[in-house]
Amino acid sequence: MKILMLTPYLPYPPSSGGQIRSYNLIKQLSKKHQITLYSLIKYEKETEYVGELERYCQNVRVFKRPERPWTLQNILKTCFSLNPFLVIRNFSSEEKRSVADILKKEEFDIIHAETFYVSPHIPNTAVPVVLVDQTIEYQVYQHYVETFKWWFLKPLLWLDVLKIKYWETYYWRKAARAVAVSESDAKKMRVSSPTMNVSVVPNGVGEDLMEEVPLHFSQNILFMANYDWMQNIEAAKILVTQLFPAILKEIPQAKLLIAGQHIEKIANLKAENVRLVDLKIEDIKGVKKAYQESGILVAPLYGPGGSRLKILGAMGAKLPVVTTNIGIEGIDALDGQSVLVGRTPEELSTLAIRLLQNKDLYKKLALNARKLVEEKYSYQAIAHKLDGIYTEVKNGS
Repeated sequence: MKILMLTPYLPYPPSSGGQIRSYNLIKQLSKKHQITLYSLIKYEKETEYVGELERYCQNVRVFKRPERPWTLQNILKTCFSLNPFLVIRNFSSEEKRSVADILKKEEFDIIHAETFYVSPHIPNTAVPVVLVDQTIEYQVYQHYVETFKWWFLKPLLWLDVLKIKYWETYYWRKAARAVAVSESDAKKMRVSSPTMNVSVVPNGVGEDLMEEVPLHFSQNILFMANYDWMQNIEAAKILVTQLFPAILKEIPQAKLLIAGQHIEKIANLKAENVRLVDLKIEDIKGVKKAYQESGILVAPLYGPGGSRLKILGAMGAKLPVVTTNIGIEGIDALDGQSVLVGRTPEELSTLAIRLLQNKDLYKKLALNARKLVEEKYSYQAIAHKLDGIYTEVKNGS
């Protein structure tokens, strides 16, 4: 099939959640389909990665969006528009014109829209759209507003949440097929329209973290994330201020590594035995090193949304995971068998201490988790599932 794929980021290098997913799916799908890729970029230097994607795509086009989201122009557009800030900051007039032009010149079987907020670039067309939402965005921003400290700004923020919910739901219904990354997200999407056809295509583990590595039992704790996302900032703060001090009381030699992209957004979390490491978006080796040299991954995630690739990455790298029900959402891991799940920060710190002190439990979780991702979360299997959805949609079923 000929696929026109739209992503809100360039899917290379595969260092953050969405990039890892899109890049690995493109690699697998290109074995069977011809892909034309349209992506948004923030920085001109990102164009140097286009060649890597051209190995798998027939054509790759990139379009600039503002480097800084909170520009005066974006804020004013949001205030005087029916569109939410999320759509405004991820919109390119040039891309919209180019999508319309290429649909006139070429025949495509499927338009693959990765996230609802790329959908405004797609004109009315007879080509069926498969819309993949890696998270339910309005719930992410709703959680942010609920915990926002400046109450006098909340009415404006709530209005933006309502805009996100309206347009996210609108594009789900408009698509020929909506796709979620977990069954729990799919159920929430179906509530908005009981007749809507929703499929599930889970996330997976990239090849880099599926290398065969020995068990790396140590008392080094890791949290890996992209701190452009509010729920990851919240999790890092909870980990540093609530969980880690409790762990240090029982295990004084423990160390905490907070790593990932945009680390400057949590620079205030520096503390004794806490190391913050900024991993540039192209630093794949740095990501692997962090996973392979740490002892456990602790992810106190309470905000909805996110692709949870940090959890799957740890499982693939034989790094036992302690997290919440929200953190493990969409992953078929059993509590006590391939992951440890807690609710409160107190419960999570107790579980982390237990895991760091019990090598038998550590080994069981690490090996069971690795087996789980090998069987269910390889991108070859996931791409096969997405390919089946393309076929169903093309055939009108």
